[in-house]
Amino acid sequence: MDENQPKIGKFSLNYGLILGAISVAFGVMLFTMDAHTSQDPINTVINIVLMVGITFWGIHAYRKANGGFLKLGEAVKLGAGIALVAGVIGVIYLLLLSNVLDPDFAVKATEARLAEVEATGQLTAEQLEQQKEMSVKFFWIGYPVILIFNIIIGLVIGLIGGLIFKKAKPAY
Repeated sequence: MDENQPKIGKFSLNYGLILGAISVAFGVMLFTMDAHTSQDPINTVINIVLMVGITFWGIHAYRKANGGFLKLGEAVKLGAGIALVAGVIGVIYLLLLSNVLDPDFAVKATEARLAEVEATGQLTAEQLEQQKEMSVKFFWIGYPVILIFNIIIGLVIGLIGGLIFKKAKPAY
């Protein structure tokens, strides 16, 4: 191992902070527009595009700092690390949002999700009310799920980025 090899943790932290900050800025923008409880798929697409773009940027920057070389395992570690840091920042923002900025966030988000189910008529009014109560009661379970899901997506993005950007050092 080279002594001047860049540290994966440093790049994961830096680009994870960038991704987390941009994601929080996007979340604040949605909050100020009162769209933070919407179930619009465009919001999800924007978040995924941000995650892919910034993770690829971090992988490319690491490769550049490593003399133009990158192993697949390094890219996967970078993807997971960036996603973990951004996920922690996202969970902190969600805690702030649901406890300080909008204490009724869990109720609003649950109602928005259940409005689609109610429109289809699949559940009775009593079942919808039970579903709402349970969703609000166990809203906190979403925090670790967000972290786990973020890391899994980061692993996949890191794998894809590694396959795109990998370049082995010559054997000589």
